Amino acid sequence: MSIFLDENSKIIVQGITGSEGSKHATRMLEAGANVVGGTNPRKAGQTIELAGKALPIFGSVEDAVKETGANVSVIFVPPAFAKGAIVEAAEAEVPLVVAITEGIPVKDAAEAFARVQELGKTRLIGPNCPGIITPEVSLAGITPATITGSGPIGLVSKSGTLTYQMMFELREIGISTAIGIGGDPVIGTTHIDALEAFEADPETKAIVMIGEIGGDAEERAAEFIKEHVSKPVVGYVAGFTAPEGKTMGHAGAIVTGSSGTAAAKKEALEAAGVRVGTTPTETANIMKEIVASL
Repeated sequence: MSIFLDENSKIIVQGITGSEGSKHATRMLEAGANVVGGTNPRKAGQTIELAGKALPIFGSVEDAVKETGANVSVIFVPPAFAKGAIVEAAEAEVPLVVAITEGIPVKDAAEAFARVQELGKTRLIGPNCPGIITPEVSLAGITPATITGSGPIGLVSKSGTLTYQMMFELREIGISTAIGIGGDPVIGTTHIDALEAFEADPETKAIVMIGEIGGDAEERAAEFIKEHVSKPVVGYVAGFTAPEGKTMGHAGAIVTGSSGTAAAKKEALEAAGVRVGTTPTETANIMKEIVASL
């Protein structure tokens, strides 16, 4: 079992002929993902050879869905075109859209998200995220597929790099699904969405949640955990040493006054019964203890 991505996922890549799109589509195929085609309006009707597979290129997402039955789209287009790409996929009613592109203007992200919500047929992951991986089954995004195998731990993280590190730290146990939600101010899928799905997934026995300074997403997640999550959750909040009032790393990671600090988030999570590590390694060790006792 997994959340959002499984062996039935048929993936198209918007921007498949670009350097990033073709490179990561190849890696997805090598990871076992069922990539069935891609889009580039200027190259419609052609094919692209990736990982020994000839993939059709379509002029639009609608055409790609019609021809291939795709139910996932991964977006690798430049920031200026990302809003249009997200909206196009949502209007084609693709159930899962993973926007990898970083540097999308907040206004564009907000408008794209509003359109996705209005149409109500699509789950958006990202933007500015590594995507989602169900190890040994499928990959939609840029997460390295060789870090870990499948196992009982669900992982949701704002940070791509910390997603990879946590997967590595827990490689002896394994991951059911790892989802990188992105750290921009406006994102689609949230910590809460992932927590809800992991809670409902019988194969996920415990959850690691990685947050970072800025905003109140982790505090809201803590409230949700208290009310709705019965499985053990271990947390990590990046940014304990970050100075106040400075944007750190992600565009959303800015601390204002006392809200949004790592300490405040840690406190909120611990009040909800979540054990919080102060380093990724300590967090992984707490999870190893918990899994050993299950």
